[in-house]
Amino acid sequence: MFRIPVTLLFITFTTSCFAQFNWKLAKDKDGIKVYMSESPNSNYKAIKVDCTLPGNYAKLVSIITNVSHHCDWMYNNKHSHIVQYYNPSDFVYYAETKAPWPFSNRDVVIRMRIQTDSLPGRLSINCIGEPDLLPEIMGKVRVPYYKADWIVTMPSPDKVHISYIMQCDPGGSVPSWIMNMFADKGPYGTFSKLSQQLQR
Repeated sequence: MFRIPVTLLFITFTTSCFAQFNWKLAKDKDGIKVYMSESPNSNYKAIKVDCTLPGNYAKLVSIITNVSHHCDWMYNNKHSHIVQYYNPSDFVYYAETKAPWPFSNRDVVIRMRIQTDSLPGRLSINCIGEPDLLPEIMGKVRVPYYKADWIVTMPSPDKVHISYIMQCDPGGSVPSWIMNMFADKGPYGTFSKLSQQLQR
């Protein structure tokens, strides 16, 4: 029976996903490039980050999986904790993000899966929102849709190259035009602080 190679399936899937977006550079500072694109499924723009940072797979994974310390580098993160733990590469966590007045803080429930692809030497991190996994909390707005994908490679033994794509609906009554005006600020702040964490 004829079998389609896994690499061909990945290329086909990646091409179809990226074809949905028309990326435009919004910020380029300190080697961190932030792009924005209209999203096919939302009024809120999709975000792409492309950067090369100091570090390696092990250090990056140790930072990302240390959920209780996400506030050290994730933009406006107020609190995070593990909800369900399947194994070190597959778990669900809760995160609360501070929002400026007069908007309520947002919270999100995310399942994170980490996979190392040995053939191309690539680390894949998939984060998908699970908004119904926990009851909503009074005074906070639950993010109804969240999806983020990291593709990480190591161009040298002490560098990681990250390509990150995120789509998110913040929920509530935040006008999309306000969110889109500042959509590049959070990703740049996050990856700038992540770079600092990787250097420690």
